[in-house]
Amino acid sequence: MKKKNGFNIMLFVFIIILIMILSCTKTIKRNASGTLLQTDRDFSAMSVKEGMHKAFLFYMADSGMILRDNSYPLRSRQSLTSLFEKSSDTSFVLTWEPIYEKLSQSEDLGFTVGTYTNQAKRTGEVSKGTYVTIWQKQEDGSWKFLLDTGTQGLPDKAN
Repeated sequence: MKKKNGFNIMLFVFIIILIMILSCTKTIKRNASGTLLQTDRDFSAMSVKEGMHKAFLFYMADSGMILRDNSYPLRSRQSLTSLFEKSSDTSFVLTWEPIYEKLSQSEDLGFTVGTYTNQAKRTGEVSKGTYVTIWQKQEDGSWKFLLDTGTQGLPDKAN
């Protein structure tokens, strides 16, 4: 009878340990929700504070690309730098607000969608539009964009 009690106790302990191990693995949850929204908001804040050129160069991945109206794709930071050297970003303020994010299951790629506002400093004229930015998590844990593109023209009210 003692051998049977010893076996039952060992079986009981084994089951308790197994339940604890399984319950611990189930409580590990990914909590990246909002990560890209915040990164995109930080990107916009840098554009306001330090200028659009500096913000785009900072947040662009080495292999990043930008698509703009009436322009071929800009396929590298060097191309973007060359474009920015030809114009100034001091006559306007570009700001945006992300409204949606989606992360891949592996949480190393994702995208944000939002609205932007571009306001001329001298005249106060405002243009609005929508955008999508595709993000990639870098080795250091930061997020840089792989692709940024937008569309011009946004009505005053959403449908």
